[in-house]
Amino acid sequence: MKKVCFILSFVLLMNYSYSQGKFFLEGGFNAANISTTSNGSVDKAKMLPSFHAGIGSTFGISKFFDLETGIFLSGKGSKTETYFSQSTTDNYVKAKFNPFYLEIPLYGNLNFPLDKKTSLFAGAGPYLGIGLFGKTKVETNFLGSTSTSTSDITFNNDDPTTSQQEDASFDKVRRFDFGLNFHGGLDLGDVILKINYGLGLAKINSNGTNTADDKNKHRVFSVSVGIPLSK
Repeated sequence: MKKVCFILSFVLLMNYSYSQGKFFLEGGFNAANISTTSNGSVDKAKMLPSFHAGIGSTFGISKFFDLETGIFLSGKGSKTETYFSQSTTDNYVKAKFNPFYLEIPLYGNLNFPLDKKTSLFAGAGPYLGIGLFGKTKVETNFLGSTSTSTSDITFNNDDPTTSQQEDASFDKVRRFDFGLNFHGGLDLGDVILKINYGLGLAKINSNGTNTADDKNKHRVFSVSVGIPLSK
């Protein structure tokens, strides 16, 4: 936990050290999923709607290139639906897996000014996610009888600076997620419109390896709106 606090403090200090940049509140819609194949693809029908919200900033390096970072609460996960007959109203198991992470991204942005206030931008970079909380909900129906259960998602207490997975277990999720973000959008001066794709590189299960294949990794498509706090 001390290392987590250090990371957060460093990011905040980095943000406020660059007064020539722009600070903004940002929030929006997440279409979350989890990869199911070795090449990292997902079943689009199992997308889980969620959200993200937080504060971000740019560094103000130049007119055409900048760095962007921030701290966001981001919902991830997936949902599954399994049917045991041709009917979609009977004999099924439906599950929703919805963990929330504190996510710290870092982008390198290319800016394309359109006028004094408006510009297009596109960028990419790494992110670190720290698992905070979440719920798993399962609905089961057999022969007309429906039952539901809800449980808290538990995260392992792994030290990300070591190669082994401390506190790993098949029923726990990795505390730390990491990956790559790709985004683009339109900065209108008074509002920022953005789309983003998050490509998770860490397996979700705490006792799985990261290098075997691209299964069990977060995939998140996001649409967001940003409101500048400074210019």
